[in-house]
Amino acid sequence: MASLSDLVKELREKTGAGILDCQKALSESGNNIDKAIDYLRQKGLAAAQKKAGRETNQGLVHAYIHAGGKIGVLIEVNCETDFVARTDEFQKLVRDLAIQVAGMAPVYVDVDRVPEADLEARKRELAVDEAVQKKPEHIRPQIVEGQLKKWYSQVCLLEQPFRDEDRTVRDLITDRIATIGENIRVRRFVRYALGEEL
Repeated sequence: MASLSDLVKELREKTGAGILDCQKALSESGNNIDKAIDYLRQKGLAAAQKKAGRETNQGLVHAYIHAGGKIGVLIEVNCETDFVARTDEFQKLVRDLAIQVAGMAPVYVDVDRVPEADLEARKRELAVDEAVQKKPEHIRPQIVEGQLKKWYSQVCLLEQPFRDEDRTVRDLITDRIATIGENIRVRRFVRYALGEEL
């Protein structure tokens, strides 16, 4: 069985949480790593909700070039203070987000920022889909809503799965808000791919 210090180290590597937070999470979860991760996520979510209203007018604009110059990303991620913007942890988060945009090609930052016209067009497209039309009429709206959620997870950065992990980009940011201690917001991004249609 692993020692407490080994468990704390493993939990810190997986979550980025502080030593005291990891010790408390392990204590609360009977030294079970998975339960401790859930505990930290819940704690992080509560911390993120408390900080959500705080203004974010500092941060970074980061440029990332991928695939030998074939894909480029500019992303703006905001935080509350210039001090945090200069930390390695914040800069790593911004770089991870830029890599996510390069690799997964989201179109929107989050669901709230999908233009109404785009959303309505997508709903119409789904409603006339042959697979939806074959279903009974009374359940079609639920099917369209389910397909919309799937679409959001493809086109909205914050709804996308982060790498091969069991969490979304939103979860990643929430975890970082808890460990960094400031509100963090992806303001905007743009992705360029060599030769794509303008």
